[in-house]
Amino acid sequence: MVHFKFDERPTPAPKSNPSGATSRMPDDVVIDQVHRLKLFGLISSSMWSMGIVMDTIVFPRTIGHGINRTAVIIELLAVFLALGLIGYLTVGTATARAKAGLGMWLMLLNASAIAMLETLAVDPTPESLRHLSWITVVILLSSMITPDSPRKMLGASLVSASMLPMGVWMAHLRGVDVPSVLDTLAMSIPTYACAIAAVMPSVMLHHLSRRLREARDLGSYHLVERLGQGGMGEVWRGQHRLLARDAAIKLVRPELLGSTPSEAQAQLRRFEREAQATARLTSPHSIRLFDYGATDEGSFYYVMELLDGRDLESLVTEFGPLPAERAMFLLAQACHSLGEAHARGLVHRDVKPGNLFACRMGNDYDFMKVLDFGLVQQQANAVRSGNTETLVTAERLLGTPAYMAPEIILGTAMVDQRADVYALGCVAYFLLTGKRVFEEGSQMQALIDHVHAAPVAPSRRTRTSVPRAVDDLVLACLQKDPDRRPQDANEILQEIKWGQLDRGWSSGRAQAWWQEHLPELSGPLTSVNDTPLRAGLVRP
Repeated sequence: MVHFKFDERPTPAPKSNPSGATSRMPDDVVIDQVHRLKLFGLISSSMWSMGIVMDTIVFPRTIGHGINRTAVIIELLAVFLALGLIGYLTVGTATARAKAGLGMWLMLLNASAIAMLETLAVDPTPESLRHLSWITVVILLSSMITPDSPRKMLGASLVSASMLPMGVWMAHLRGVDVPSVLDTLAMSIPTYACAIAAVMPSVMLHHLSRRLREARDLGSYHLVERLGQGGMGEVWRGQHRLLARDAAIKLVRPELLGSTPSEAQAQLRRFEREAQATARLTSPHSIRLFDYGATDEGSFYYVMELLDGRDLESLVTEFGPLPAERAMFLLAQACHSLGEAHARGLVHRDVKPGNLFACRMGNDYDFMKVLDFGLVQQQANAVRSGNTETLVTAERLLGTPAYMAPEIILGTAMVDQRADVYALGCVAYFLLTGKRVFEEGSQMQALIDHVHAAPVAPSRRTRTSVPRAVDDLVLACLQKDPDRRPQDANEILQEIKWGQLDRGWSSGRAQAWWQEHLPELSGPLTSVNDTPLRAGLVRP
């Protein structure tokens, strides 16, 4: 077996795009282009509808000529085709990239309809052809709203510009007295000039897209789509350029770091500390870190595994409180991760349901991952030196109030792993009841209650059955005095295993639950060349 050792030195981002990088537009840019194409279709259908009103109501009453039925039929057909395109773009099952390519067809459709109006609905004459054709407007709007690759844009624009001379030729075949070939081509020069100029917006867009892709390259990874955003930064789905592996990339941009240089440096240290602390953990229930580094623009990032599943906050919110045996099953795995962190002298300091992720790992369901070691501190040396960092920094309380231990709220210097034990008790309480330990009043009242109020047993706040031993364990974790709690996560894990508090919940029951409630995540495993469904997000 080959073993790999993680190098904790950050990997710098490349300064230039590698030779193998593609110049295709990023996915989010393509999606924006589809939205613009819908807008273009809406504008197109509106303009053709206005033409119908003019030909059926306004012109007969003002100019006095009858309704041109051929013109109305052409306009109706153009309206229906434009609306059909909008409907397909909205509900169609094709990819966004395939839909974006329909912009050229919409331009050709409009150009063809205009050419028929100018050469079929009326006879083309030198006087009518001397005016600038509406085809030029269609070409210019298409180039600005739905540009494609420069080559496709040039080809489609030239074909659109040729619709008018082609219509004149068709009129000649019908026996209409039309201008000569040279006169027709001469009068079409402005339209062909617009067709050539239409390439410029396309060239600019693809140049910007290439620069955007280069800017999104972080180490060996390329940013594909943003999965979420939080106070500390953004989380993106990334792709490794060589390996068949997706990843979650946590990114802190310079503008999110703070308003002053000292705040920015403090945030960067916190972010780097999270990466280094996570990299040292080997428990399978700790989020795996692949790489981290900084870009030339000052952004800091690290790359971690991308998970399929739900965080416990959204799981309970959507599906309700968990059975006691399942709550203990999940809590035991969280303790496995935090137990290693505590043994290494690390304190997580932000244990909460949103940072505990139940996922599918291969054939295993309800596999717990502990996320976001962003508030982690190395507490052993600090305690000995008397310089333990507290959660009160620059008059700001760091952490989540609903899961804060009393000693954190009071700013006690001796904050250690027992603060995580208290938070685990709060998490277990939420899993069993669907409620916070203290919910009355404001956030400040909740903080006061965590310091002074005695919690009610979980079994008294839920209709589901909670064994006495589970009640006792949760209330032990919620003791105000840290000395009266389990002393670390390993002690909680031992209590769960010795008391068999997770007995009754098995991998088979977990799989059955996922197949019933989250079927999109419990289907057959895909091959490495397929793109798996990513329903679970690693929280920013």
